[in-house]
Amino acid sequence: MDEAAVIEIITSAMWTAAKVGAPILLTAMSVGILVGLFQSITQIQEQTLAFVPKFIAVGLVIVFSGNWMMQELISFTRDIILRIPQYL
Repeated sequence: MDEAAVIEIITSAMWTAAKVGAPILLTAMSVGILVGLFQSITQIQEQTLAFVPKFIAVGLVIVFSGNWMMQELISFTRDIILRIPQYL
């Protein structure tokens, strides 16, 4: 296995991780910004108000896009396993 193959595997792994993690991270960030804006406007500084909406939103994203995330991870794993003879 040469350096180019290793770099290709690492690059592919990083892109897959970014694609799979992006929906969850973007949802948590968006809800966090909206809740922070709401808290600053109303001056309500309740800790559970910041946590519960993010928890619910991330849970919904996992429920609705979990199948896609799993398929992406399976596809990446299958691709790596099928390339093993090429790397040896």
